[in-house]
Amino acid sequence: MNAFRRLCIAAAAIFLILSAVLDIIMLQDRKYADGQYRVEAKRLADEIAETGSYDPAGYPHITGVYTGGDLYQSDEHYVIIEAGGTLYRVEYTLGSGHGFLIAVNGILGILFLLLCGVFAYLWRNVIKPFGSLNDVPQELARGNLAVPIPEQKSRYFGKFTWGVNLLREKIEDDRQKELSMQRDKKLLLLSLSHDIKTPLSAIKLNAKALAKGIYSDEEKRRSAAESINIRADEIEHFVSEITRAASEDFMSFEVTKGEAFLSQIITKIHARYAPQLDISGTEFVIHNYDDCILSCDADRLAECLQNLIENAMKYGDGKRIEIGFDKMDGCELITVTNTGCTLEEKELPQIFGSFHRGSNSDKIQGNGLGLFICKRLMSLMGGEVYAEIRDGCFCVTLVVKLA
Repeated sequence: MNAFRRLCIAAAAIFLILSAVLDIIMLQDRKYADGQYRVEAKRLADEIAETGSYDPAGYPHITGVYTGGDLYQSDEHYVIIEAGGTLYRVEYTLGSGHGFLIAVNGILGILFLLLCGVFAYLWRNVIKPFGSLNDVPQELARGNLAVPIPEQKSRYFGKFTWGVNLLREKIEDDRQKELSMQRDKKLLLLSLSHDIKTPLSAIKLNAKALAKGIYSDEEKRRSAAESINIRADEIEHFVSEITRAASEDFMSFEVTKGEAFLSQIITKIHARYAPQLDISGTEFVIHNYDDCILSCDADRLAECLQNLIENAMKYGDGKRIEIGFDKMDGCELITVTNTGCTLEEKELPQIFGSFHRGSNSDKIQGNGLGLFICKRLMSLMGGEVYAEIRDGCFCVTLVVKLA
């Protein structure tokens, strides 16, 4: 805000200085124009001396030429000249530049007021509302979801504040879901851990009895062994429950099925990545395609393509990324290909798992969720995704149903 104030003061000062300089220049020009009568008087004297007469049309500042008695008696501006040995009173008029000067300054004053009005409008509708939101991102980043977000009726920030409020509510909702999930998993693990203790104690007792030879009867020894086996099965079941709980979906996905033109999605992707890839020197090619209507969630499908291109940028060699298209069995196939694939064929079945990172991910930041998210989103939209390696290029294809 202080920077904007300084900018306004600087702009106003520069405007006033330029206006003053313009006034000085116009005043100097006016003085020069007022001196024109002297030049015309000199020309008039020369013309009378040469011809004995003069043409008044050639002297716009001269209003009359007189000689004889009362040479010096006149209420008008005049100058005395000599021509052919005779004195003449040359009356002249001064050009009135006051009106023009006033008009120019009036226009400059209006422009100055308009400039002040624009600054005031920007302050009230842009700078001040934005300043009230300065601390919101930092507070959200710190986890303070209770930070007040002032409502804005301004057409510039009304939608923005509404979106920030939605973001805050989404973060809060995700936090509550995560806490609830963590609590449920913790309770499940505690319950299973407690349940494991019972069969484990029985196994220990039977094992000690067999080790000490307490059971002399073959039937009792067999019964103890069977009891150990049954209890081991129970423990195995509990371990399976723990494994299942640990591998349950830890992310919730919301998909709103609808219809969208393929060109709408591809245009968004091109606008997002073409400038960035051009700067990095990566060739970005989008092959020709027939525009069609897809049955999908447009935002989620765009998210899948973004994940694939981000992966191509991270794990490719930076030479070429392309998007190809094909149709098959009522579906649109969208394939993202990048050169420089170093992933091994045997790793392809695991790349869509959560937190899985391939052998080519050394020293590359990531969490192994990009392809997992694509898999889940495409499944929820009724589509599919698969990957393959062709001619040293990594290719991931999204299968989207046509509407």
